[in-house]
Amino acid sequence: MTDEELHKLFEEAVAFVSSYTQPMPADLLLKLYAYYKIANKNFSNPGSKTPLINAFKANALIQAQNIGADEAMRNYIELVNKELREKPSKS
Repeated sequence: MTDEELHKLFEEAVAFVSSYTQPMPADLLLKLYAYYKIANKNFSNPGSKTPLINAFKANALIQAQNIGADEAMRNYIELVNKELREKPSKS
């Protein structure tokens, strides 16, 4: 997969998540958050006003800290495909 293809698939997955209306489990949201931040090379501190949420986000980033931007994009895409696109929605 070329860099351009990877970036396109990543942007599509981000758009899919942004428009997703069903509730998502907290652990999935935290993984997506960490992969997104790493993929975009955004290493700023979490910006929640709730200290506990900041702690969970920081922990998610720490757990994923040893991967590069391309791997983070691939992981994000894979997670979206596996957990959101392939699972039937609960109505």
